[in-house]
Amino acid sequence: MTIGLPDSPAAGPIAALTGRADPRLLAAGGALCIALTSVFIKVSGASGPTSAFWRCALSLPFLVVLAFSEARRTGERARILLPLLGGLGLGLDFVLWGEAIPRVGAGVATMLLSIQVVLVPLLALVFLKERPAPRFKFVAPALFVGIVLAGGLVGSSATGSDPVLGVVFALAAGAGYSVYLLLLRISSGPSTQVRSLSLATASAGCVSVVAGLPTHKLDLTPGLASLGWFVGLALIGQVVGWLLIAGALPRLAASTGATMMLLQPVGSVLFGIVLLAEQPTLLQLAGCVLVLAAVCFAGRGAGRSPQPSAKLSPAESSSPRAMSLNSSRR
Repeated sequence: MTIGLPDSPAAGPIAALTGRADPRLLAAGGALCIALTSVFIKVSGASGPTSAFWRCALSLPFLVVLAFSEARRTGERARILLPLLGGLGLGLDFVLWGEAIPRVGAGVATMLLSIQVVLVPLLALVFLKERPAPRFKFVAPALFVGIVLAGGLVGSSATGSDPVLGVVFALAAGAGYSVYLLLLRISSGPSTQVRSLSLATASAGCVSVVAGLPTHKLDLTPGLASLGWFVGLALIGQVVGWLLIAGALPRLAASTGATMMLLQPVGSVLFGIVLLAEQPTLLQLAGCVLVLAAVCFAGRGAGRSPQPSAKLSPAESSSPRAMSLNSSRR
């Protein structure tokens, strides 16, 4: 799949802004931006609903501006219902991931989101009748073992305040994100990806309100320090990171893009150790390595041309954590 030339109106605003830069540098920069989001959430000290709400609220104005630009440049109408429904899964991901980070650690919580490598092919099998690749039967058990180790469910002195509950939250967040990916896959195209993300972000913000108000975990008046971290979370993670990745991945071979996206979970673990002084146990680090190896194995052969029914939409392949899934549907 290729995207139009930067100056082509059909290409949309993303290609216009990023089309002349080296896509490998764009992908690396975008992945590292996304890797920082777990750091922002943990340092803010906010609950999952609060970090999710401000992430959506502060990023949405920028996304709406890009969405209007996309509509003018492409002239193609975007679907509304499916992106909004997909945003419910994205909101669940944001809220539960925010709850998982203090309990199991920023880096490990991000690594555990790789459960989508298993869940998305299963959802595609059930709802789209797409058979998973033969390697899936090897990826699933390896990923399961890696999650058990990375989550600190074996051994002692695992990082985080409540590793077991943190693992549950992180896996549920991965399930929500898998639903988001599947719905965006069937609802978005090259000329509507910004509008689809904008709609999903608005819907995700509503989920944070619904989850946060009854539990009294939604803080609508955070302090200036927390608000500053939320600004970084929204602009660096939700806007800049996604913009860089969306501009890079359509111009890279699928295998190259999948490899570049592995910088995101690896970067989260390293940022957690260096910036947050997290100290995962050797078993947790071994689990992270096993999860990463399973994702790499799932990505083997990603450069092969898929069958038409198995193609990823640009919106899906442009999602911040989605490129590790590319060949799980090959």
